[in-house]
Amino acid sequence: MKNVYPFKVVWGDTDAAGIVFYPNFYRWMDQASHELLRAAGFPIAKLQDENIITPLLEAFCQFKSPLMYDDEVAVHSEVAEVHNKVFKIKHTFKKGDVIVAEGHEIRAWTSVAEERPKAVPVPENVKSILLGE
Repeated sequence: MKNVYPFKVVWGDTDAAGIVFYPNFYRWMDQASHELLRAAGFPIAKLQDENIITPLLEAFCQFKSPLMYDDEVAVHSEVAEVHNKVFKIKHTFKKGDVIVAEGHEIRAWTSVAEERPKAVPVPENVKSILLGE
């Protein structure tokens, strides 16, 4: 499954030098993941209604080129792996044709039906959709 999440850098995303403050890349990866799940037919609100959440287990981002105020960016996201209870989403940030950052998230398919959250197997139909099969 692939999705593209476009956005424009706003002033509040930048530091005093006018360069994007690095934690925003992690915020954008999170949003891009939510948009990818929505495009796959699993919007966060629907998952929550089914007592499923997708908490973050790992996040990584490598910065290659700075982003500035008013830059137009697109996060290209793709489900790279789906295991029994976890899945990995790769993110590539592009400004035009230039890759400005690359990263990934690892998330757990988690039930909150009980008192404590518990990772549960990703349903087979969900795996198929996320892997684009």
